[in-house]
Amino acid sequence: MLLSGWPKPSVLAQRVSPERVPCHISHETRNVRMRRSLLFFVLSVWICPLLADERPNILWLSAEDISAHFGCYGDPYAITPNLDALAEKGTRFTNVYTTAGVCAPCRSGIITGMYQNSVGTHHMRCNATLPDWLKPFPMYLREAGYYCTNNSKTDYQFSKPSSKEIWDASSSKAHWKDRPDGAPFFAVYNFTGCHESGIADKKKYQSVTGGLSGTERQDPEAFDNLPPYYPDTPTVREDWKRNYELITAMDAWAGRLIEEVKAAGEWENTIVMFWSDHGIGLPRAKRWLYDSGTHVPMILRLPEKWKGRSPEAVDDRLVNSVDFGPTVLDLAGVEAPDFQHGVSFLSEGPERNYVYGARDRMDERYDIIRAVRDKRFRYVRNFEPLKPYYQYMNTPEKGATMNEIRLAEAEGDLSGALALFSAGSKPVEELYDLEEDPHEVNNLAGDPAYREKLAEMKKALFEWQLEIGDLGLIPESEIEVREDEAGSTYAILHGETDQSVFIQELTSIATKASEGPAAFPDLLKALGHKDSTIRYWGATGLGNFAEEAKSFAGVVEKLEATLKDSSPTVRIAAGRALCRMGAVDPALEVVADEMRGGGEWARLEATIVLDELDEVARPALSSLEAGLADQPNKYIIRVANKAVNDLLGTTNRVP
Repeated sequence: MLLSGWPKPSVLAQRVSPERVPCHISHETRNVRMRRSLLFFVLSVWICPLLADERPNILWLSAEDISAHFGCYGDPYAITPNLDALAEKGTRFTNVYTTAGVCAPCRSGIITGMYQNSVGTHHMRCNATLPDWLKPFPMYLREAGYYCTNNSKTDYQFSKPSSKEIWDASSSKAHWKDRPDGAPFFAVYNFTGCHESGIADKKKYQSVTGGLSGTERQDPEAFDNLPPYYPDTPTVREDWKRNYELITAMDAWAGRLIEEVKAAGEWENTIVMFWSDHGIGLPRAKRWLYDSGTHVPMILRLPEKWKGRSPEAVDDRLVNSVDFGPTVLDLAGVEAPDFQHGVSFLSEGPERNYVYGARDRMDERYDIIRAVRDKRFRYVRNFEPLKPYYQYMNTPEKGATMNEIRLAEAEGDLSGALALFSAGSKPVEELYDLEEDPHEVNNLAGDPAYREKLAEMKKALFEWQLEIGDLGLIPESEIEVREDEAGSTYAILHGETDQSVFIQELTSIATKASEGPAAFPDLLKALGHKDSTIRYWGATGLGNFAEEAKSFAGVVEKLEATLKDSSPTVRIAAGRALCRMGAVDPALEVVADEMRGGGEWARLEATIVLDELDEVARPALSSLEAGLADQPNKYIIRVANKAVNDLLGTTNRVP
């Protein structure tokens, strides 16, 4: 056990006992919490009277868009003296993974302790309605007497509760020094300088790194650790250089915040935890579920009075980012609410066997991907395999490395891993051995020698999706319709009645949509289901295998009837399937009409289909051009703009 400082009597008296709510929690998680509660009870009776009435301060240092390019993690190019020193006196965790490869979905999971695709915060830039009982974890700390500050990133993807309800102070001026006398603090500081924009934008890069000395600069020609899926060009090396220098600037920032605590005489009362919200802000890393996008550094420093083992330590237990909040509650002696999916990684009991990740809409593009990882292997399930790895998205396209990839594609200069991730489609399943293949380029899913491991990981992922109720399998336009009636986004799949049977049915049909002809009978049957989400996956699956499906008895006729479905998302999916089968009239017109429909997310779904149909969508060019105006969000305009320019043969503008 890492932690030996036990909750004090005053903490035990204030411990929160949140109301129990309907939730999906594994037996393993419940057992860990039961053992921890029993341990706390025993200690409160026998040990706590012997301890001083004292609680630790907790300082969180978070950074954006960085992988473990630190000296303490063995990177020979890193210049990170402050965080290296923190690791020398603390614990360096080597198997920490975020639940998403992008900030907002991941941060919503951190603040709630729940997977983002369970509570509805899974799409990048969305605004979920949380159930009333779901309180972000700092609220429990405040109830227990902690002064909680956030400086200053939120990005939680929900409006209620507000930042004012979550934090005592949340702004660029928020500081733990403003706490009432004697109150312990939980203070969060976030460094924005190493965001992907710091690499892509020369002015921001120069601003962030302007204070670095000559010895803190990097030589781009010296690197021998470029990932094999990037072109080895001076431009790419410059981006790699900027990443290292931004991290060095971040390290100096962390050092200043640590010195503030020391100067105030609070160092031996303060626990420090450093972490990153996801991996490096470059293509095939940020937004992706590979190690490059989700494997992050985490350092925990405990003062002597709370240490339970040597100050120099490395910990290889699996940690998911939803565990961060429950661990802080554990450190503060506050009981974690039962609804949280995360558990304290400092508690006694069995360690995690797996960590999980989800990718959904990234700005203007959907791509449903799920992943599970153990200490050695990663399994990836692509629910939309017909979409390319590098879908065109405005933000990453602005980056220099992405431009180099596009240039290599245009020139046909592709080989090895570069060709792999520039492919126009993805395998349904991916399996990687991270010990032998740290860059995850050798897919073992089809290797008979790994059949048992594939089955194990696939089962673990499916069970996780069932356990949490994966809202990412419901089209966003349907979420838009259903969340008001359900009362919250979470309640769409977790209402007052048991919905476990439907969750299993939904997960199963979404999986079958990428399995091919063997699933055609089930997909055809799904078109007649009472629930529109099941009908959507039936139409989507048949459209995925249009050439084979069009000759399957009854498919075309049933899809044509489905063009009149009551649900916009089902009509769009049926129109896509028919267009891919060559039955363009009236399917294309139906899809084009949805660009002017009532729901903004159905409009985006329709626009994406038209863009992906390429030349088949040419008769809808006027609809696409009209879609460049009077749309409810910029994402629709972005996709329509690209589709129009592709059809006209003009250069795509990045609005």
